[in-house]
Order: sequence, then structure tokens, then C-alpha cells
Amino acid sequence: MRPSNLNEAPEQLIELSIAIQQIAAPTGDEAQRAAWVADALRRFGYTVESDALHNVYACAQGATRAPALVVSAHTDTVFPAGTDLAIRRDARHRRIFGPGLGDNSLGVASLLWLAETIQAAPPLPADIWFVANVGEEGNGDLRGMRAAIDRLTAGGVTSGAPEAGNAAVGAAIVIEGMGLSRVVHQALASRRYRIHVTAPGGHSWSDFGAASAVHMLAQLAADLTYLRPPKDPRTTFNIGVIEGGTSVNTIAQSATLELDLRSEQPATLDAIVQEVMEIIARYQSTRWQQAGVSVTSTVIGDRPGGAIADDHPLVQAAIRSLQAVRVKPQLSMRISSTDANIPLSRGIPAVCIGITDGGNAHRTDEWIATPPIAEGQRHLLALTTWAAEWLGEAHLSTS
Repeated sequence: MRPSNLNEAPEQLIELSIAIQQIAAPTGDEAQRAAWVADALRRFGYTVESDALHNVYACAQGATRAPALVVSAHTDTVFPAGTDLAIRRDARHRRIFGPGLGDNSLGVASLLWLAETIQAAPPLPADIWFVANVGEEGNGDLRGMRAAIDRLTAGGVTSGAPEAGNAAVGAAIVIEGMGLSRVVHQALASRRYRIHVTAPGGHSWSDFGAASAVHMLAQLAADLTYLRPPKDPRTTFNIGVIEGGTSVNTIAQSATLELDLRSEQPATLDAIVQEVMEIIARYQSTRWQQAGVSVTSTVIGDRPGGAIADDHPLVQAAIRSLQAVRVKPQLSMRISSTDANIPLSRGIPAVCIGITDGGNAHRTDEWIATPPIAEGQRHLLALTTWAAEWLGEAHLSTS
């Protein structure tokens, strides 16, 4: 790949994206893809480190000791091992279809393209940490980005020059393959629960009347559907998984559901969580305990909220960068749940940006549009360069 030539880079970047996409990387099983990314960074001349989660780190040393810029892309996908990863090209509409191609193989490929481009150029004022992180999707709960920000803010990475590993992170740019016109700078808070019911169960005929975990969970789930979250701030709930029982003629001894709760405002999220806990408590009463029923809830996801303002310099720079490549920013699409949640929740300015247009994310017929990729590359490179210079200038003005 020769990323310095933007006229040639889009097709090469597409091929790189497909190569990454062909390496299965379900959340929690990203090791093989992470190793491939690490090898690519080494070929570009970087010293590379990985952590126990299979996050991959490489640093482009800056010219000053300014707070570092983190640029990241998540390596995991929503698709389980064994998913058919075949690619289909639609030349007429200039689209490429493939599970996980836009979310987030193109994002990871763009991270590699950017790393090679930065490596071949004169040093920018600030260190740039390139992070290919795990655990962004589903029940990954942003664990990869949590670990990365913990590690970098603690100075726990030593790649680069001997004194590299600046303990301060000044800003973060998160790359997603799709959503070119979006500048996400508000973190959507969410809480996820696994609700588990156990009961005596038995034979559907001879033990009829014994408490059933499935029946109990169905009643609890029905109560949850009567939740009425506010429209402003936008707040949602979803029962995404429900399972239990062993056979059609068995009174179930065990059943489980997984519940997703989200809100634009953390206080409103806390309020709907409280409503859910009150519903669960009704099924933890003495009456049901005497019938041998146990209901427990476990937090399986807790994505923190946070934000920077519309007029923050990083947001305005991203908007200008899009406008420079003649892409109209979708200013209404500024809140989402992404890896940017973690730095934003800790007071670190962050945005999440896309590389091209696409659709059907999290479906096997996911697709990306090829024509806008060149604009997405220019957008990413311009914003990264600006952010490193901005951090450098801020450092010099205060030193």
C-alpha cells in the first residue's frame, strides 16, 4: 500500500479492508486479527506492543512533549465464528457487500493507512498513539478502549523513542468505517442487564402447577414492555435476548433475558434503571421465594456518558475538515455509543468519525460505498494533523 498517494490509495485501502474483513474477529476472539494488525504496523517501522486483551499499540513520536493524541479503531465484529465472510461487489452502484466490512474493517484499514502516512512524514508536534482495540461491540462493553485509556494515561506503554509514553492524553479520534458525514462528540450512556430466573420446574404433565422459570420471565418481560421512557431526553429500552428451558414438555428450571437501556442524559438513564429494579423486586418477594423462584440481575454493560460542546475546537475542526472535502456534516448525528464514550467520560476531548457511506451495519449484507473513501481519507488525515498541531500549540503556550 502507498498511502501517500491519495489518488491511488482508495482501491488499495479497499483491498486492505477486505483482507482484514476475511479474518474473523467476534467480540472476545480478536487475537488473530490483532496479530495481523500488529505485523502490519511493524512492517511500517513501528515498535508495537499488545496487552492481555489483544489491544495493539504503536506510537509516532512527536516533536514536543505535548499531551498525546490517541487515534483508534476497534477490531471486533458482531458476527460469530463460522459466519460466511464472502464479499460481493456491485459495480453498478459502486458498493461492496460483506459482513463487518464497514464496521469495522474499513476503520482498521484506515488506521493502518494513517499510521503509515504519518510514519513517512516529518514528525508532528504531539505523540500519536495508534490503537487497534478490542471489545467495542455488544457485551464487549468498550473494555478495549477502557484498558487503552487507562494504560496510556498511566504512561504504561513504552513503544517509540526511549522516553515515549507521555502520561497525558490530550485528545482522541475514533475511526469507524461508515458514517462519513457524522461527527460524534456526545457519548450515549447505556446500561445492560442479564436477568436470570430459576424455579423448581418439572414434567409438564405430572408436575403441572410447579413454578416455571420461563413463565416467570415472560411475565417479568411483559412488565418491562410497559415502561414509558421520555422522548426528551431520548431514552430507550430493548429486550435483545431471551432464552431458557430444555424441551417443550419440561417446566423450565432456568431462563434468562438481556436488557439494554439507553438515554441521552445519565440522570434519566438512572431513573429508568430504577423503574426496572422496582419491577424485578416484585418478583423477588417472599411469595415467589416460597414457590422456589429466584430472580437475579447482573450488570453486563455500563457505557458512561460524556460530551464536548458543539463549538469545541476539535468538533469545529472536524466540521471544517468535512467541508473541505465537500461533505456536508450531519450536525444532528452527534450522539452515539462508540469507543469515544470512554475518553469523553473522563474529560478528554474526543470525536468519532467515519470514512465512507454505508448501510445494513450488523447484518450479513452490510455494505460500503467506494466513491467517498478518498474524501474520508483526506478528512481523517487533515483532522489528525490539525489535532496534533493543536495539542502542540496548547503545550507551548503553557510551558
